[in-house]
Amino acid sequence: MVATTISETPLNILFLPRRWAALAAALALLPGAHAAPPAPAADAEVQARALVSQLTLDEKLEQLLNGAPAIPRLGVPAYNWWTESLHGAFGPGPTTNFPQPIGLAATFHPGLLQEVAAAISTEVRAVHALGRGKPNASRIGGALNTWSPNINIFRDPRWGRGQETYGEDPFLTAALAKAYVRGMQGPDAARPDVIATPKHFAVHSGPESTRHSVNVWVSAQDLEDTYLPAFRAALVDARAGSVMCAYNRLNGEPACASHSLLVKTLRQDWGFSGYVVSDCDAVVDISRHHRYAIDDAAGAAAALKAGMDNECNGATLSHTPGLGERYRQALARGLIRQADIDTALVRLFSARLRNGDLPGLGERRFPSPDTINAAGQRALALRAAVESLVLLKNDGTLPLRADRRIAVVGPLADARRVMRGNYSSGQTGPTLTVAEALRAQFSPAQVVLVPFGPSITDGDPVPASAFTTPDGRPGLRARYFNLDTGSPRQAGQRRYQARPFGEHDVAPMASQPQAFAQAGDLPRTVWTGFFTAPETGHYRLGLAGLAGELTVDGRRVTLASRATRWAEPVTLVTVDLKRGQRHALRLVADAGVGAPPAMLWHRVSRQPLDELRRAAAEVDVVVAVVGLTSDLEGEEMPVKIDGFEGGDRTRLDLPADQRRYLQAVAALGKPVVVVNLSGSAVDLRWARDHAAAILQAWYPGEGGGTAIAQVLAGAANPAGRLPVTFYRSTDDLPPFDDYRMAGRTYRFFSGEVVYPFGHGLSYSTFRYEPVTVDVQEGSQTTGVTVRTAITNTSARDGDEVAQLYLTPPAFEGAPRLALRGVQRVHLRAGERREISYHLDARDLSFVDRDGIRQVMPGAYRLHVGGGQPATGAAGAQADFSLGRRLDLPR
Repeated sequence: MVATTISETPLNILFLPRRWAALAAALALLPGAHAAPPAPAADAEVQARALVSQLTLDEKLEQLLNGAPAIPRLGVPAYNWWTESLHGAFGPGPTTNFPQPIGLAATFHPGLLQEVAAAISTEVRAVHALGRGKPNASRIGGALNTWSPNINIFRDPRWGRGQETYGEDPFLTAALAKAYVRGMQGPDAARPDVIATPKHFAVHSGPESTRHSVNVWVSAQDLEDTYLPAFRAALVDARAGSVMCAYNRLNGEPACASHSLLVKTLRQDWGFSGYVVSDCDAVVDISRHHRYAIDDAAGAAAALKAGMDNECNGATLSHTPGLGERYRQALARGLIRQADIDTALVRLFSARLRNGDLPGLGERRFPSPDTINAAGQRALALRAAVESLVLLKNDGTLPLRADRRIAVVGPLADARRVMRGNYSSGQTGPTLTVAEALRAQFSPAQVVLVPFGPSITDGDPVPASAFTTPDGRPGLRARYFNLDTGSPRQAGQRRYQARPFGEHDVAPMASQPQAFAQAGDLPRTVWTGFFTAPETGHYRLGLAGLAGELTVDGRRVTLASRATRWAEPVTLVTVDLKRGQRHALRLVADAGVGAPPAMLWHRVSRQPLDELRRAAAEVDVVVAVVGLTSDLEGEEMPVKIDGFEGGDRTRLDLPADQRRYLQAVAALGKPVVVVNLSGSAVDLRWARDHAAAILQAWYPGEGGGTAIAQVLAGAANPAGRLPVTFYRSTDDLPPFDDYRMAGRTYRFFSGEVVYPFGHGLSYSTFRYEPVTVDVQEGSQTTGVTVRTAITNTSARDGDEVAQLYLTPPAFEGAPRLALRGVQRVHLRAGERREISYHLDARDLSFVDRDGIRQVMPGAYRLHVGGGQPATGAAGAQADFSLGRRLDLPR
């Protein structure tokens, strides 16, 4: 793959909209404010302090919330701090969707992640430019900060949000966290392009069901050794400008009111000078769920006094007034001082000055909207997807020969939504399913798609290309109504009184009646037109994010009495559709809050095993696409079915219908290639023992289908590595709610695993030469330089992921070994290359039972290879000793 350069095209607009003229004039008179050259970033605090001094108390209180309203008299526009870009920007249209973070972690490639983050940053700024001058304080997205990355440790495979993280290892997570922050913020952390917000500080990693009230007890050793290193790296080394505090209590203190975390560790030990934002409703939790404070005002005071500057409150999305009143009550009761409020606001306005949202530090230009999902970003998304794929097993079946006849089977063979993962924009760039991509990679005549039966993974948004208006144009006809008093509030009831106020042709489900000035409190939309199925068959249909009635060809097929909430399962019904036939559609609906409005479908088979047998008789190989979806595993979800509860998993194996289906596939006698899509570890023992090959594909983003097809065909050479351990069963693990690291992750787990952390195969082979170690011990520091050479011993170019593991001297609570270096190296066929690592004192350090990080005297073993030692991966090792103890700062 060719590296992609992301270009930035300035907008041909003036930097300051007229509505900001008053603010610009005011700031121009402040000390340190200059028109040209740009003012030093240190002037941001001076200007912010002067601005805050002009605010009334009423104005100040509302600025403490994530939905900060405009201050018209000073020309300060509204600003919503709630912006996400975990693996792609949130925007009003299609944005580039990169692999889910767990997949980005599987690349073991910090340099690539920095490129990805820089590309996302470009799109975040372009989205901001689109909304500049018309901000909406209640709408997520569009700010010049982002609540990413999620750098919690994926300590247990049951955690549904683990897919948002960089895996189970503190060193790898820290390296990738720094790469993301630097890519997002740009080369000058003092004047960032977009402010990064690592989250959730700290020790947040499930279960989802108790996150608002749980009191997590963690030893000083585990805290310093496992839970804090990535945050320190992101905030101290990469200088992230913000951090998000978590929901949970830590050793008795709510994380967003924790003196230990926010004062001692963050401000004093690490010298952090940015701002702290709360997780959404975490401040409310302090009183209502943790019972740490007597009421909401006391809870808000506890957070503000500890150094929480910006409260995310979910009620801002529904325009709930008076959210700042808790701070007024706390002030009146003497729980906080005016200075506490001012300190938070100075940090917040300093950030808006430094990122260029407010004028004062010089002109800032923003990328053109046409950079969003541009060709360069799409190419980078494909490259990242290819690098994220992990080949777990291959008996020689892969790569598939060009003349192979292929049956693509399984519940996710033709699934599109699964590629995106969670925390992604409602619309993304063009995305192929695995079946579509294989047909494009080989030929339609070589690839047959075999529908699966009804499954818990069903449900993709119907593509825009399937819809036409009543007069044959693309899209649907949308008519808008305001309900009269006394009309039924259930959209499916036909006898309602309503007054029309607008009509136009729109992309499906993309209408926004609230955009019309005439819209009332409860606008209703009636969509009409036609949709066309690509293939004849049985389709499961449903509505997401809508309360309403759907009729097809004059017959009601589904009724949603209320809009589905965010992450809530959708009820699906089965209808028969014919290829190429226009089916009349009428949808009467009211939009909800949370879930994006969409009509969902999925083609299924009533006799999946019969169709499987018929197809298998005509092909050479079967590609079975199985796994999970981010609608089953994710954040605090209202899901409770076999294997899943509340967003978390209760078991590690595949759903039962998939396990039975794979056994039926294997019984047909054809080579079986298993492609597993998931955001977490799956028990793949059956596939390991029976399949010809296994490819772990994660949720690989908009380029995922193409990447999978390229790897299966040999057009791309896989080299991804597992950033988490694939265990056999939860029975092998400590209880989910036990936060001790003993018995968890490759560092402390000593049992049998299915596939180890760091495992991954390639179509190339590599050889390592003996390792040499040069120890440098001085009076003030200690370091080690490690050298070896790698040779590509195959006839094919490929990447090798050279991992350096360190085994320390024995001490109480010591890990078996720990990753301390990683390099992803591209080698041509037959090429030899020397590589080296320099381990500084922090790389060499470990943490004792008292939580003291130190370089410990004694004997060390060092291993460099394509995986962990003693796992069959190529590599070499060496021993060395250190003679003196060196304590390190926290």
